[in-house]
Amino acid sequence: MHQTLPISKARNRLLKIAKDLSRHPEHGAVTLTNRGKAVLTVMNSDLYESIVETMEIMSDKKMTSALRKSAREIRQGKLIPWEKVRADLGL
Repeated sequence: MHQTLPISKARNRLLKIAKDLSRHPEHGAVTLTNRGKAVLTVMNSDLYESIVETMEIMSDKKMTSALRKSAREIRQGKLIPWEKVRADLGL
């Protein structure tokens, strides 16, 4: 649930917004506007870190290629049973 709020109203509700996003990360983010124009987005720090990590991975060509290859292998059924992985790792 993405919410938009004028920055003038958010000023008085900042603590409430922070608590709400902390308790309910599924609420996503709150976009603050100034004179109807989006100027700032407030979000839970876990969501922010997740977005930054995703951007870092997607900007790494080798990592993106490896992810695509893995997804392709999963679709093709090229999976390694967990029992074999555990045995190979000596777990």
